[in-house]
Amino acid sequence: MSKEKTMKLHKNVAPFAKSDKKKSIIQLINTIPPLLIFWFLAYQSLSVSFWLMLPFAIIAAGFVIRTFIIFHDCTHGSFFRNRKANDIVGTITGVLTLFAYSKWKREHAIHHASSSNLDKRGVGDIWVMTVDEYVAASKWTRFTYRLYRNPLVMFGIGPLFLVLISSRFNRKDARQKERNNTYLTNAILVVLYTLLILLIGWQAFVIVQGTIMFVAGALGIWLFYIQHTFEDSYFEEESEWDYVKAAVDGSSYYKLPKVLQWATGNIGFHHVHHLSPRVPNYNLEVAHESVPPLHNATTITIKTSLESLKYKLYDPKKKGFVTFGEVKSMVRKASRSIDLKPKRTSFEGK
Repeated sequence: MSKEKTMKLHKNVAPFAKSDKKKSIIQLINTIPPLLIFWFLAYQSLSVSFWLMLPFAIIAAGFVIRTFIIFHDCTHGSFFRNRKANDIVGTITGVLTLFAYSKWKREHAIHHASSSNLDKRGVGDIWVMTVDEYVAASKWTRFTYRLYRNPLVMFGIGPLFLVLISSRFNRKDARQKERNNTYLTNAILVVLYTLLILLIGWQAFVIVQGTIMFVAGALGIWLFYIQHTFEDSYFEEESEWDYVKAAVDGSSYYKLPKVLQWATGNIGFHHVHHLSPRVPNYNLEVAHESVPPLHNATTITIKTSLESLKYKLYDPKKKGFVTFGEVKSMVRKASRSIDLKPKRTSFEGK
């Protein structure tokens, strides 16, 4: 796609970057109350059986994800036209989803400004190494990276680390306003969780809230992972990087069944979102359908998305992701060359 076409594409999506107060309020109504209701049903059913509680917890987790999408829109200033309204609703939904609003807002803005840029990785995204970086890395770094990319770690330990550690502390370069918002979020959570534990007991609280947030966290990480990790995803160095191409070619269209599309707030239209972050979630689908060139975005389904679990490293030469197996011989060759280098003796240089 030429630069002229990509800029025209960006312009064609612009009309959909308008919030609708009525739609936003309706979305709050059909998301927050059901989350609380299914949380309550999960707690009530726990007295009968954990297995009876589980379906209610999973449904509640779906509403947590939908709540997070509202939070996500607020960080982009797209849920309401009024900035203060976005900040207030964003902070409240941040408490419900365990994310500090201002902290996540800044980190996610960095993600959008640097997504698919090989020279600006590290903030608000999933750790991606290139083939050359991996081959040249130490054994410890390769081991750490392989562990990080292991599905059991990424989708098992990842959610716990994200909500219990990463989201609870500010970055060193955070400004005071951002720090205060994180302190406020943490304080509200301490008070809220203390009251719930006193009301229902710590065992019930841990089982119900823990299950809901773990399932929501794992699914949330999966959505973020799958929408940027597919075989021919776009990555370029700073000198060649283009924002629009990064949005259209570096983000996928995750085609989900209508129920799951609704639960995930249309975030499957991730290419549209990255092209224009100010498009509220309820306008993403119509923007995709109204702009024909967007139909050419990489489309993945639940079945084909599972194949992306094998993609671990980005190969700039092939312009796509590869597996660890595909670079195994390169790693062995690099290791042998290091072992064959003459060892420096204690007499050398004297």
